[in-house]
Amino acid sequence: MAEPVILVVEDDASLRRSLEMTLKAAGYVAVGVGTLADARRMRAHYKPHAILLDLGLPDGDGLDFIGAVRAEDLTPIVVLTARDAEALKVRALDAGADDYVTKPFGLEELLARLRAALRHAVQSAGSAPIVRTGPLEIDLGARVVRREGREIELSPKEFEILALLATRLGKVVRHQDLLKAVWGSERADIQYLRVYVGQLRAKLGLNALLVSDPGVGYRLIAT
Repeated sequence: MAEPVILVVEDDASLRRSLEMTLKAAGYVAVGVGTLADARRMRAHYKPHAILLDLGLPDGDGLDFIGAVRAEDLTPIVVLTARDAEALKVRALDAGADDYVTKPFGLEELLARLRAALRHAVQSAGSAPIVRTGPLEIDLGARVVRREGREIELSPKEFEILALLATRLGKVVRHQDLLKAVWGSERADIQYLRVYVGQLRAKLGLNALLVSDPGVGYRLIAT
């Protein structure tokens, strides 16, 4: 099987080289560029399996690039954002990004997010009705959740929250998207969501798997 191609769009040359070296050491083919113009050319040429994208580029807005990619395909996009940029993270997710990492980030965290995005792309292509992570098995068709083979009883709303997180395994799901999917309106009280997520964590006994991204949403970690 050919090595996955990762397009790295980052105008900081030092960081770009570091990312290229890390990706190559991890078994990927890394294609690094520093502008949107080059990103468009390299994307058309290499048809990458995933894209790492810095939003602050010298010749345009990375959000526009996300929109252009999403108009054509579902290539996983992991955005590289600055610290304390919650509003920008939400805009990137709304535009179609799959996930984000906050600068400065650990390279191991970045690789984990990238692997999760690639796995989700494969799962989506196969429309797998069962999602597995850690000791959890989530049967989306039968609406059954098991931990280490033992069935866990969830309320309908608890299951809907978990199912949405499972279908986007490893990626952050915005508070508003969860509220709209489960309560029918993104204007619903976010405290409802916090209460149900707390109940889910207690029932699953896996606080480390169901984590909060402060100011943005929740994610179910892919392991």
